[in-house]
Amino acid sequence: MSHKVHPFAHRLSIIRDWRSRWFGKQGDYQRNLKTDIVLREFFAKKLRGYYVDGIDMERGRSNYRILIRTARPGMIIGRQGDGAVKLREAVLSHVKKHNLSVPKELKIDIEEVRLPETHAAIVGQMVAEGLEKRLPFRRVMKQMLEKVAASRDVLGVRIALSGRLGGAEMSRREALMKGRLPLQTLRADVDFAREKAHLPYGDIGIKVWIYKGDIFEQKKAGF
Repeated sequence: MSHKVHPFAHRLSIIRDWRSRWFGKQGDYQRNLKTDIVLREFFAKKLRGYYVDGIDMERGRSNYRILIRTARPGMIIGRQGDGAVKLREAVLSHVKKHNLSVPKELKIDIEEVRLPETHAAIVGQMVAEGLEKRLPFRRVMKQMLEKVAASRDVLGVRIALSGRLGGAEMSRREALMKGRLPLQTLRADVDFAREKAHLPYGDIGIKVWIYKGDIFEQKKAGF
């Protein structure tokens, strides 16, 4: 049995915070959890291709806030905010369709991500786009690896592909790595993401690890 653990979950409450933050009454946990999962699946389909790094959800007694971090905020917001209004209406109709429990006040905030090459989720989507354009997978991996490693903030990167690479009959796994990647160091800022490239002969799985240095607690004043 392998002892692999998700790099994000491994660092929760140490250098990471939960992506869904809410407190519910007894009996509301299942409904609130279902709402978060269904909405995340909705956003994954709706915002595919918009380079979304992550989605945070905050729930209060009377309000529900969704924070979308993306490298292409203008494409989501649209001209004069039309896209954001349509997205909110689509979320409300999806909530009504699936009979989900959402507070009356729903707010969607869109935040711009700077340096998208330093975020694993966006890098995974870039790799998926290259594969879906039928580019050679080794070229896509190498170009993206060099692009990410060229960033000043990145100390290590690893990209792994698995599936019917190149249309081969038998699936296999290929990986490239550059720099350091300390997965067991809890203070290490390791960003991890999974993505899929949809091809006619099947999906290709993509995993991306990006190491951006160590995070230490800030020294208190007077010490």
